[in-house]
Amino acid sequence: MQDFRNIAIIAHVDHGKTTLVDGLLKQSGTIAAHKELQDRAMDSNDQERERGITILSKCTSIAWGTHRINIVDTPGHADFGGEVERVLKMVDSVLLLVDAFEGPMPQTKFVLNKALQLGLRPIVVINKVDRPDSRPDVVVDLVFDLFANLGADDHQLDFPVVYASAKHGYAGLDIDTLDTEGNLDALVETVLRHVPAPAADASAPLRMQLATLSYNEYLGRLAVGRIYEGTIRQGQEVALVRRDGTISKCKVSKLFGFDGLEQVGIEEAVGGDIVAVAGLQGALPGETVCHPDHIVSMPLIEIDEPTVTMRFMVNNSPFAGQDGKYVTSRQIKARLDRELEHNVSLRVELTQTADAFQVSGRGELHLSVLIETMRREGYE
Repeated sequence: MQDFRNIAIIAHVDHGKTTLVDGLLKQSGTIAAHKELQDRAMDSNDQERERGITILSKCTSIAWGTHRINIVDTPGHADFGGEVERVLKMVDSVLLLVDAFEGPMPQTKFVLNKALQLGLRPIVVINKVDRPDSRPDVVVDLVFDLFANLGADDHQLDFPVVYASAKHGYAGLDIDTLDTEGNLDALVETVLRHVPAPAADASAPLRMQLATLSYNEYLGRLAVGRIYEGTIRQGQEVALVRRDGTISKCKVSKLFGFDGLEQVGIEEAVGGDIVAVAGLQGALPGETVCHPDHIVSMPLIEIDEPTVTMRFMVNNSPFAGQDGKYVTSRQIKARLDRELEHNVSLRVELTQTADAFQVSGRGELHLSVLIETMRREGYE
């Protein structure tokens, strides 16, 4: 059986977490040598590339010897906190990436606090040590102060530190002897040393919790989660324990594992792994997938409530119909319903008029990304 490690990468916007994942994919050999890896490969969304931020959490996986490390790339902005809260439940530790000059920033505090509340012990990565104005020793002290202010316990305060330049692909444990011609081995070895392997019994009855959703054009909703016990197989009959306590019988129509940047079809997966499952009709984050003869409900994952509300409505100005091909309320409602399939931090409510909808999100950026996505798809 393969030895798993499950980690998430959290950082402030533009502190280099996506670049670090790129480097790990290249150096691990997960991306074939003949296959070109474009920069910021994890940022597959057009707006992510243009804005230089991570909007959607994504899972990738690298093989390192006999080990497999599942890596979740998380958003760095509080407006996408709904993504962060859910994916942190799938992992056993986090890499906290901090700029070697800027130090901890507001979004670092937001996401780190979530990780500490879950009892995770972060590994601190001081990134961009190649900057001429870097001050890694000062930044480590600032990180320690932040941990203390957030109520970290003694175990969490005793965090390992790795110094790195994700852009140039090297890392080390001692800033004074850092090999600028080296590689990222020191980072991976620190992960293997400090992140516990999942304690899962593959022979036990299935117990899996869903953490996030994605959408496949052919298969519909995919539910992504971590297997805590047992084995899940393609074609298997499972029980889905919903948020309201009701139980639905479902069949796993397709099972996907993660290999590099791709989702690959697999026949089965065992406890400790992170997988995507098709066939769980209406599944939501926080719900439990289990064996039909061994029903168990895991504690639900709480998600912060929306903070900003807008009205999405049909254009009734004199210029209506001149920009965009989707202009009716029926088309707008269908698109918002489709967004709710995976964007669980969003709320959509009907209003007293048929041509307007009340849409609530985690913040201005959360809603503006949705608006721009719809505009690019042809909605007026």
